[in-house]
Amino acid sequence: MKVVVAIDSLKGSLSSLEAGDAIRAGILRADSSAEVLVRPLADGGEGTVEALTIGMGGTLQEVRVTGPLGAPVTAVYGILQDGKTAILEMAAAAGITLVEEKERNPLNTTTYGVGEMIRDAISKGCRHFIVGIGGSATNDGGIGMLQALGYGLLDSEGKQVPFGAKGLQVLDRISDEKVMPELADCTFRVACDVTNTLCGDQGCSAVFGPQKGADPGMIMQMDKWLAYYATLAREKYEKANPRQAGTGAAGGLGFAFLTFTDAQLESGIKIVLEETRLEDYVKEADLVITGEGRLDGQTVMGKAPIGVAHIAKQYGKPVIAFAGAVTQDATACNAHGIDAFFPILRRISTLQEAMEPENARQNMTDTVEQALRLFLLK
Repeated sequence: MKVVVAIDSLKGSLSSLEAGDAIRAGILRADSSAEVLVRPLADGGEGTVEALTIGMGGTLQEVRVTGPLGAPVTAVYGILQDGKTAILEMAAAAGITLVEEKERNPLNTTTYGVGEMIRDAISKGCRHFIVGIGGSATNDGGIGMLQALGYGLLDSEGKQVPFGAKGLQVLDRISDEKVMPELADCTFRVACDVTNTLCGDQGCSAVFGPQKGADPGMIMQMDKWLAYYATLAREKYEKANPRQAGTGAAGGLGFAFLTFTDAQLESGIKIVLEETRLEDYVKEADLVITGEGRLDGQTVMGKAPIGVAHIAKQYGKPVIAFAGAVTQDATACNAHGIDAFFPILRRISTLQEAMEPENARQNMTDTVEQALRLFLLK
């Protein structure tokens, strides 16, 4: 029997590969002759760098970059085995978790460190980028990232504008005379499941500004500044389209990628499934196993396990899912390719006890073993 395992992380307990290894142990208990292939899985958000880099035989890189408030931070990204593909999460350099709640203010937070991460990867030979842009602390339209890549975001005196959304207030001209030349050879697949536009009622300032520390007055100002930024960009870059879905992602970082680089905004899980070539493995399998920390009614809304199930069903493969917790409305998963699902909790325990990595690993292995014994009876 050949089993392909692709499970998302159980956040706070097990990484994607740790959960996969626990599943492998349960399968082999039930059938010691089984061939088990564990593939990394993520949805483009937190954990994607680690899952894909380690799962695909790459190496993790550390680089000191400018943090969201200007102080240096150590950011981690991955380079895959081919030496040309880098995997980044913008949150490593400009994430909201890097800013204490009392200091959150999008007028001050910058994406400059994201550009520094890209520069570092380019200097190491990377030309293809997979970038997760969730969890940002910023609303600067991506101008910080662009400055780090050599773009001139200039004020009326020809000086680089200051960091943060406040830099947009004094933006007068955009120059590309000093852009690093290698950027022209780079492609970016940007994991973005947000459809918000750059400006307006559904724009990044109005929808996401409050959680980043913006008050109503700041929201109105930033929206106006971003609109003018888009107007300047349109004068020189015909791709600039602030009404395009996703341009408001990560405080306008989506707009910067689409306008100033060779980028596509795509579903995070779509990128991961294609880059890991999961389909090549699934089509030869007898059984596919997936899952995540919590299976619920939201799982069917484009989350990782459903992406796996859709591929499996293209080839008529049975799919079983395992999760740390399962809600009543998770039955929706059965109509979207998951034939059966199981919670792994095996006894009454506190949440903290259930999430202890050793307990989660043991619960996963034990539950998988029993489910596989039933599967083998057919």
